[in-house]
Amino acid sequence: MAKLKNIIFDLGGVLLNIDYNKTLQAFKELGYNDFEEMYNQYSADALFEQLETGNITNDEFYNKILKGREESVNKDQVTLAWNTLLLDFRLSTIDFLKELSKKYNLYLLSNTNAIHLEAFRKIFTEQTGYADLDVFFKKAYYSNLVHLRKPNKNIFKFVLADARIWPEESLFIDDSYNNIDTAREMGFKTHLLLPGEKIEDLTYD
Repeated sequence: MAKLKNIIFDLGGVLLNIDYNKTLQAFKELGYNDFEEMYNQYSADALFEQLETGNITNDEFYNKILKGREESVNKDQVTLAWNTLLLDFRLSTIDFLKELSKKYNLYLLSNTNAIHLEAFRKIFTEQTGYADLDVFFKKAYYSNLVHLRKPNKNIFKFVLADARIWPEESLFIDDSYNNIDTAREMGFKTHLLLPGEKIEDLTYD
C-alpha cells in the first residue's frame, strides 16, 4: 500500500459546522416549499449547480430565484436564508491542521459559491483572527472558482493534475457519501466523516 503523503479535506461538515435544515426552513418561510428538491447535501438543481460552478453571477442567481416573487421576497432575505446553514468553525480541528501539515501536504476541496465564500471567510476571521482559511493548505480548491463540482470525477482529476499528486498517496475526507464514492472509484484513500466525528479523532498512519 502506498504511503500517505496528501490529505484533501472537504469544508462543510468537516472543518465548518453546517446545518442544511436551517437553510431549508428559512427558504420554506420565504415560500420556497420545494427548496429541498432545489438544493440539499447530496444534490443541486440546475440553478444551484450553476452557482456552485461559478457559471452565473450572484446577480443572475438572485434574479432567477426571485423571479415571480419580487413582491414578497427580496435579495437580502434570500442571502440571509442561503447563509443560515453556515454555523461556526471547529476550532480544535483548525488547530489540528497545524500538526497534520508537519507530516502531510494538506488541500481543501469544497463545493461552494461566491455568496457562501464571502460569508464563511468572515466567520473564520472573526473566530480565529486569521485573515484567510487558505493559509492552512498548500492549495484550496473551491468549486465556483475552478468551475467544477463534486461528486463529478472531473474536479478530482483537476486537483490531481494541478497539485501533481497521486490518488493512492492521498486521503480524501468528506461528510457526503456520494463524494466519497467517486473518490474511492478513482483510487483515493477515503474516510466518510460521520456526524459527531472530528478529523482529530482519526488515525492517519
